[in-house]
Amino acid sequence: MTVKSILEAKGHDVFTYGPNEKLADAIKLLAEHRIGALVITNGDRKIVGILSERDVVRVLADQGAAALEQPVRAVMTPKVNICNESHTVNEIMEIMTNGRFRHLPVEKDGRLDGIVSIGDVVKRRIEDVEREAEEIRAYIATA
Repeated sequence: MTVKSILEAKGHDVFTYGPNEKLADAIKLLAEHRIGALVITNGDRKIVGILSERDVVRVLADQGAAALEQPVRAVMTPKVNICNESHTVNEIMEIMTNGRFRHLPVEKDGRLDGIVSIGDVVKRRIEDVEREAEEIRAYIATA
């Protein structure tokens, strides 16, 4: 049960945004696509930050509507925890729990390759538990 298997099922598509774009436009993108975070990248898909709903709420609470004109780089979280395809679901659950965030970009060869959300992790764990339960039922039925 690895990040690779999650990405094979859901795909590698990620909504990204540039660090110099306005926060107001980034918020529109979050709302339009009903997502909780944008990975902030430079031109070659190198991860430079992440902008989450939590980042937006904090800056709006602190600065009000004036924050909407700021560049994303002023609001984003610049230190991004990442994972790679070989991380297990249990490892990324621990990373997300300890860091108290819900989105974990996947990096491959120093570039953004996908994103895993807590929803992806929960879905995968439920599928695994259901599969294990079915295997146990089948084992008991043949015993």
